[in-house]
Amino acid sequence: MAEAADIQGTSASPARRWMRRAGTLLAGTPLLAGLLQLPDAKPAQAASSDTVSVSLDSLSPSAPTDGDTLTVSGTVTNKGRQTVTGAHVGLRVGPQLTTRSAIDSVARHSDEPQGGTGSEVGGKYEQKFAELAPGDAEHFSISVPVDKLDLGDDGVYELGVALSGRTSAQPWEQLLGIQRTFLPWQPSEADSKTKTTFLWPLLSTAHMTARTGAGELQTPVFLDDDLASELAPGGRLARMVDLGKDLDVTWVIDPDLLASVDAMAVGNYRLPAADGTTTAGPREHQAVAKQWLAALQKAVAGKEVVALPFGDPDLASLAHNGTSVTGSLSHLKDATDVAAITVKTVLHVTPTTDFAWPVNGAVDPSIMKVATSAGADRVIARSDSLQETAGLPYTPSAARPVGGGTTAVVADARMSTAFEDDLTKAGPATLAVQRFLAQSLELNAQTDKQRSIVVAPQRMPTAGQAEAMAAAVRALRGSTWSQSQDLTAAAKAEPDPRATTRIPSTSVYPSSLRRHELPRTAFEQIARTQDKLDNFQVILTDQSRVVTPFGRAINREMSTSWRGRGGEADSYRGDVEAWLDGLADQVKLIDKSETKLSGRSATIPVTVQNNLVQPVGHLVLRLTSTMPTRLKIGGKAYYEQRVEVSGGHSQSVKFTTSANANGRVTVVAQLFTEDGQEYGDPVSFDVKVTEVTPTVMLVIGGGVLLLVLAGFRMYTQRKRAAARQTGDDGPGTAEDDGPGTAGEDTDGPGNPEAPGDRPDEKPGSASGADDPEQPSDPAPDTAPENADPSGTGERVDR
Repeated sequence: MAEAADIQGTSASPARRWMRRAGTLLAGTPLLAGLLQLPDAKPAQAASSDTVSVSLDSLSPSAPTDGDTLTVSGTVTNKGRQTVTGAHVGLRVGPQLTTRSAIDSVARHSDEPQGGTGSEVGGKYEQKFAELAPGDAEHFSISVPVDKLDLGDDGVYELGVALSGRTSAQPWEQLLGIQRTFLPWQPSEADSKTKTTFLWPLLSTAHMTARTGAGELQTPVFLDDDLASELAPGGRLARMVDLGKDLDVTWVIDPDLLASVDAMAVGNYRLPAADGTTTAGPREHQAVAKQWLAALQKAVAGKEVVALPFGDPDLASLAHNGTSVTGSLSHLKDATDVAAITVKTVLHVTPTTDFAWPVNGAVDPSIMKVATSAGADRVIARSDSLQETAGLPYTPSAARPVGGGTTAVVADARMSTAFEDDLTKAGPATLAVQRFLAQSLELNAQTDKQRSIVVAPQRMPTAGQAEAMAAAVRALRGSTWSQSQDLTAAAKAEPDPRATTRIPSTSVYPSSLRRHELPRTAFEQIARTQDKLDNFQVILTDQSRVVTPFGRAINREMSTSWRGRGGEADSYRGDVEAWLDGLADQVKLIDKSETKLSGRSATIPVTVQNNLVQPVGHLVLRLTSTMPTRLKIGGKAYYEQRVEVSGGHSQSVKFTTSANANGRVTVVAQLFTEDGQEYGDPVSFDVKVTEVTPTVMLVIGGGVLLLVLAGFRMYTQRKRAAARQTGDDGPGTAEDDGPGTAGEDTDGPGNPEAPGDRPDEKPGSASGADDPEQPSDPAPDTAPENADPSGTGERVDR
């Protein structure tokens, strides 16, 4: 906000302020006289800031009203080298702070002893320590009725908790350590209350990979088991849910977190092992995930839930480095579309997806364009980005119409960044809460006009930061100057016509944020992975088994959570692409050795292997001859056949070839998708063609004929031998020869041969069993020459 917003504020009444100053002056008169009478006394001066540290661990109530008793507790620690004696801790009420910048100034010098902080309450409202040796730490607790603090009009007061004492080097009482904070004082209801929206972010880093098991449940594989630690009692996410359930806040949730926890709750997630395999996630973590989801479902019931796009995409990185890469914006649209479905499925509430949240609320024209490209018409910005330039003397409401039907919801920077420090210890957490409340009250006091203010803290608060945020929200709920409001109502609130609506130029975008953006190479790799996924999914019969896990992994690759973790982001993207390549390689052509063809035509088989669990189809196998003049496939240079292969099987596809000349020809087999995109690597192999000429065919035919004639000659010789044996034995008898008699022309069972059965006898001639063999009638030893043309050769099926 512009500093002009600090010039208005409430102040103490002149009469009361005069009385306080007069009292201070009169109280100091005796001391002044004493100093004038002791010229040798050394003037009191503040010790160095490292003498004694004062930690303010609790201040209750955070915003007291009339009749309350203020209790302040903490610890004092002697960090010097000298013992402190005659020490005591007391409270000092400083002047009223009338501007928001004055609060900032005090916060920057909260532990500097120089300058002091008003007058000490004194009396019995202090705690004494006889001595503090070097390194000693002592706890203190002081309770004082609020009416003893002599507070003036409503407003914010500086409150100091100081330790005074003596050292051997400076043996007079002096201020040795102090811790300043703020005391909001609004005992009566404010005339107008600020409507405050506090965002309660529920986000985490990416935990799920693109890998899933081969079974029906598709067991997901996680990067690690860190998410279980966040969900366990006392963990960051567990504390966010436990604290947020009783607060008037707007939940802002990344659906990816819900999907990850839901996978754990089902109990079917796996973790990478050292040997490259995976192991089942611990059973106890399943119970932790179930318990967390159940608690979250109860916590968000009846509350506004804002769903960010799946994976919380980095809008600034996309705007500055991704829009020039084709297809990048489509991922944002996919992430937005799946967000509402995921939240509704897991939490059983219908979220709003109208809001986009750039990192730290920093915007420029390109970010605004990208943020609204997926359907969101409200962008959560921040006042240190969209700064006031109109010189308003107050902080305007959050809603700003910026043109094109888009509303910038400008969060207050001071209040949104109040909890970014290390708040693990109670001291810093207490200071953060008091500073937040002081800014809220001072903002409300700027004008009588009611305004809507939004607080958008960091995306992933630690458990300590969440504790402090919750304490601040609870204090606001019980305050007299603020009332809660959800984010949608703040976005719809009537905008201030004098508030700035001009989006800052890209040139003023913070360089500190730009340094941590995803580079252009990241979006190029994302685009390459998407192209591979598009090519792979068309061959699948059940595309959802691959498209869903990889689509969500691509969303995670664009996450805001990768800022400051460039190496891990590179590794994640590489693993996603490598896993996709590995799956796609499960459908491939089997390498083939050299094939020999003897003849003018043959069939060549090519084998397609599918090691996936699901069938594949929509593939075309093309076999191409690099020398079609010598070898043709299906009568041309190449031939294609459709391919379908069952899961876990191989399919042999046969191609008919024809050879025109002898020689070696390289043949290339390549799979294609139905839309003509190459799929997988090609397989090349040589085909050695040996064409069979007519002369060779005659030689082969003659050799075959000789074999046939030789067999026939052997047969006739056996027949002659059998005939001679019959002649030597004489005519057979009826008992021996059956019904026939010697010399009869019969082929009954008793006669071994009938006329014409003997190879050396012409058909139709009569012969006796005892006719001698005629040497002038030799049996032919060759058959007549076959005049039929030679064949075309054998078909080779390899």
